[in-house]
Amino acid sequence: MQTITKDRFRYGKGIKLIDDSGVEYIDGVSGTFNLSLGYNHPHVVEKVQEQVGKLAHMSSTFTEPYVNEVLAHLTEYAPNDINAGWMRDITGSTANECATKIAQKYTGASDIISLFLSHHGQTQFATGISGNAFRRKKFPNSSAPNSLHVPAPYCYRCPFNSSRPDCGYQCIEAISDSIEYASSGSVACMIIEPILGNGGNIIPPEGYFQLLRKLCDEHDIILIADEVQTGIGRTGYMYASELFDIKPDIITLAKGLGGIGVPVAAVIMQSRLDVLEKHEHSFTSGSNLISVTAAKSTLEVVTEPGFLDAVKSKGEILGHLLEELATKYSCIGEARGVGLMWGLEIVDSDDAPDVAKANSIIDRAFSDQRLILRGSRYGFGNVVKVRPSLTATEDEIVEIVGRLETVLRNVG
Repeated sequence: MQTITKDRFRYGKGIKLIDDSGVEYIDGVSGTFNLSLGYNHPHVVEKVQEQVGKLAHMSSTFTEPYVNEVLAHLTEYAPNDINAGWMRDITGSTANECATKIAQKYTGASDIISLFLSHHGQTQFATGISGNAFRRKKFPNSSAPNSLHVPAPYCYRCPFNSSRPDCGYQCIEAISDSIEYASSGSVACMIIEPILGNGGNIIPPEGYFQLLRKLCDEHDIILIADEVQTGIGRTGYMYASELFDIKPDIITLAKGLGGIGVPVAAVIMQSRLDVLEKHEHSFTSGSNLISVTAAKSTLEVVTEPGFLDAVKSKGEILGHLLEELATKYSCIGEARGVGLMWGLEIVDSDDAPDVAKANSIIDRAFSDQRLILRGSRYGFGNVVKVRPSLTATEDEIVEIVGRLETVLRNVG
């Protein structure tokens, strides 16, 4: 568990947190990856404060004109003819539930396919379709009866002991086999993160998503891209689905959509999938005006000319620096990522996952270097994640990696 400072954090500025004593901590992971624009981006702060003063909440019946502005902005940049949306959620967990409901209602089918190591949320249902058994332990209702889990395309630790480029995409074949032999014969959708964030910043190999799209088309399966972590510029693209040419039918969004940590979520889809009635998926705080305003103002920033190009450029700097660390320190098996979403695979002398060392690096970074990092799989994984806000400067990126290297030198 991460060591906590004796003093409280009093305020945030840019990508830094300042405690009661005035000591600054640099946040290398954007809060819980939801501070896409840092702690206090002036444009978002101004617009949210202005909205609070006018009207913070009213029934979603009356917020539709505001919601439609945001959805129009989201779909303007969306791939694969995605041109409709739903915005009655404030968290990625229920946005993913919404997406699976849409798929089940549209297809009339029941089963949901997801990956080992995937993370789709914290509700019992979202936990059930996520790919970590330890999160379902002691919670029997979190085992979703229509959920199928299949091996992740984790090339560094291929579950089939194969290697690219001669692996034959056995991870895709395993999905096909699960549809044929393990499903109920009624598969509604497959939900997949473009980058498996909590699972260890795992990036599927080139060609994987194209084969997955083909497989879904062959079986009339709806393909859902869970972009709760990758969406809204995190990879240097508005959507990672564009970067990886995923061609999803539905995209779910949350986290970074709120810019400065305001809870907000959205589901965008092809118009043929706009099948839900309002009473079938709606929450009291969904589409509240604070969240909608935060999303609108965040999108205004992210779509400014040159903003995403700057994220790509800073991502190249971050990636180069982390890859250099991987060549210098034997405890790093691999540095992998894209844009401002990177992870370091921490290993022991036998190249086995070293969870204890990964957690030690995170703890020492916090206590010794005032650097905030996070680990994979809620501390049960061996990947150290580095994901600064999209607004981090090049100097701050260099500083993050410099502090991390000091920890690596001391940890060994």
